[in-house]
Amino acid sequence: MAANEVSTGVKMVKVPEDRDGQRLDNFLLLQLKGAPRSLVYKLVRSGQVRINGKRAKADSRLAGGDEVRIPPVKLNEAGEARPVPKGLLDRLAASIVFEDKAILAVNKPSGLATHGGSGISHGLIESLRALRPGEPLELVHRLDRDTSGVIIIAKKRSALLELQALMRAGEDDEGPGKRYLALLVGRVPNGTLTVDAPLQKSVMQGGERQVRVDPAGKPSVSHFKVLERRGGHSYCEVRIETGRTHQIRVHAAHLGHPIAGDDKYGDPEVNKRLAQQVGLKRLFLHAASIEFSLEQGKTPYLINAPLSEELAAVLDRLG
Repeated sequence: MAANEVSTGVKMVKVPEDRDGQRLDNFLLLQLKGAPRSLVYKLVRSGQVRINGKRAKADSRLAGGDEVRIPPVKLNEAGEARPVPKGLLDRLAASIVFEDKAILAVNKPSGLATHGGSGISHGLIESLRALRPGEPLELVHRLDRDTSGVIIIAKKRSALLELQALMRAGEDDEGPGKRYLALLVGRVPNGTLTVDAPLQKSVMQGGERQVRVDPAGKPSVSHFKVLERRGGHSYCEVRIETGRTHQIRVHAAHLGHPIAGDDKYGDPEVNKRLAQQVGLKRLFLHAASIEFSLEQGKTPYLINAPLSEELAAVLDRLG
């Protein structure tokens, strides 16, 4: 064993009541501090993690009182963790768009993962905890690494549980109102175009996620509305009724109008041309706003995150 590694033995962990409804992978990441997400998925896939003695999937929901078997793993000691670069901390401090006693909202930069793992030392949540040491910050939801925009962090356990319940509702039905801005390749028809196409998610080796339209998948609904035409492409507002992984990206590609700069589901030739002509070097997808209420509807929130300068410049150059 390397000097900077510690080994854990088999642990049987009883799920606290306040973790009722939490996904297994997120629970394991809290239990195995410093473990990359890819390792967590590998442990679950191999059947080494059990809930009440039974095999489970990474997205299985836990119930308070469940007993989770966690196998022995080798982890880097906390003292060996590299500090978060000051430049990133400064950038995040400047990206906070809203804060009160219950939540913190950040305009997440593109290229920053929501959390560490899979070779990523510092994700958004780890960096925010370094920025605010001692504060009980908990991630409420995620954005793709390449997507920018508003993301909510809970500062209180009560807010986290209420927001998680809202987000779970939004996986299958109307949850928090989420509004995105995206540049779609080509000329999308005028008006509001609704894509109602079920999505099936696969987790590839190493934890990478791939999503496709599949009749056997989960119901997924997105609404695309053209705001402007720019350089033969369509600048759109996107609203989603469900919150599936990569939903907007896959639905846009399904329309035949993938998101500009999408290196997973997009058009490589168009992406290359846009990079050369207007300097688009990232996915043109931005979570512009989120709307929800806390305290059983007593406290409404509408939080906006402005479009980044780099994306605004691309629109200007497209003319």
